[in-house]
Amino acid sequence: MENIKINFSKPVGPMKPMHAVNNGPLAKSVRATDNFDLYAAAGFPYARNHDASFYSGYGGEHTVDVHRIFKNFERDENDPASYMFASTDKYVKNTIDAGTKVFYRLGASIEHGQKWGTFPPKDFAKWARICEHIIRHYTEGWADGFNYDIEYWEIWNEPECVNADGSNPCWQGTPEQFIEFYTIVASHLKSCFPHLKIGGPAFTSPWRNKFKRDFLKNVKENNVPLDFYSYHCYAAAPIGIYEAVIEGEKALAEYDLQSTETILNEWNYVKGWRGDDWKATLEGEQGLLGSAFTASAMSLCQYSSLGMLMYYEARPCSMSGIFDTDMPWKPRKSYYSFKMFSELYKLGTAVELSSDSKTVFGCAATNDEKCAVMFSHFSADENAAPETVKVDMSGFSCENGVKAQYYLIDEEHNLGLVKEEVLTGDSFAATVELPLYSSCLIMLEKN
Repeated sequence: MENIKINFSKPVGPMKPMHAVNNGPLAKSVRATDNFDLYAAAGFPYARNHDASFYSGYGGEHTVDVHRIFKNFERDENDPASYMFASTDKYVKNTIDAGTKVFYRLGASIEHGQKWGTFPPKDFAKWARICEHIIRHYTEGWADGFNYDIEYWEIWNEPECVNADGSNPCWQGTPEQFIEFYTIVASHLKSCFPHLKIGGPAFTSPWRNKFKRDFLKNVKENNVPLDFYSYHCYAAAPIGIYEAVIEGEKALAEYDLQSTETILNEWNYVKGWRGDDWKATLEGEQGLLGSAFTASAMSLCQYSSLGMLMYYEARPCSMSGIFDTDMPWKPRKSYYSFKMFSELYKLGTAVELSSDSKTVFGCAATNDEKCAVMFSHFSADENAAPETVKVDMSGFSCENGVKAQYYLIDEEHNLGLVKEEVLTGDSFAATVELPLYSSCLIMLEKN
């Protein structure tokens, strides 16, 4: 038996946006082939717009990336006619209309083949001014723009990413050039927009090497703006995501940058990147395994120092556990993990939860009038037996008892209500049989 203990009277901080994602919804369609309503119902708090240009439903090759908006680098960056905003305008509006805030990645989508947008700009200062005008378009109305509340602006994506053959698809320059580039761009943007969060650089992982150490050393020694430090992690077990967060903490502490917000803004289940392991990865992400992995990682990271967790990917694609590739109006199993976490996020306050389990991971929250706990069963052993989970709860009671509703994510249920009961006393316990890769949400309300 696995034991979880929760004290709803002991807050440990706010519920954090661990259920943020990469990319937004499809706009409403007259053919009803969109996922807009489903997306809005999930309650994603933020959407990073990296790799949006891969998807025709967002506007494709004319969308988001700096070199796709400002297509001719020789043109005047002060002239609105030099910019092509139309596709990105629609995409950003759709995301915001769905109730999700935009996290804007300044740079280029990943380029594994033909390189175009990942070369170092000819003029770093001009590139910074181009980004300035993009920000002004979306936050200050420049060039018939908008006054959106877009707080996060990330500079570049995976500058140290290297292919197996040694080629670099995400920064076609040296680490030293990138550090100079980031310094110029971040300093300019922060001087223009001191109220916004300027950061990055979305490293492929937080594990330290010379490039990352030199980057953080330069930030510290030269007072370079880094309002948030972003990085990525893909792992075969939820604990791997949590370990990345711990490494991110250590990397910042090495240069006395502990006050910097950390954001893990690409993550997902990956058994392996090649051959049969890659096939197993995609099958896992799209099914119940991916759902339990997702819920478990969100629960673990809620109780860490991480500021935000952003799943890759909400765009309908092979790596999406949220929406079907060809029928995006059909949610996959991980969609319900996000809805489950969203129920806790809406309550607002995370509470004390303790567990020594290596295979059952949980999270709990309250707003004093209501409480909730979610927990998931994930094991690397694909033949693992079901776990009997005992949930001891205290710190929430009512003279007339507490109404408890149990919801399941398993092969038969998509966060479906399976049981209701009234619990009495100052403390109480619930016992749930949890098959491998299944998840449970218990909602509590005073009767």
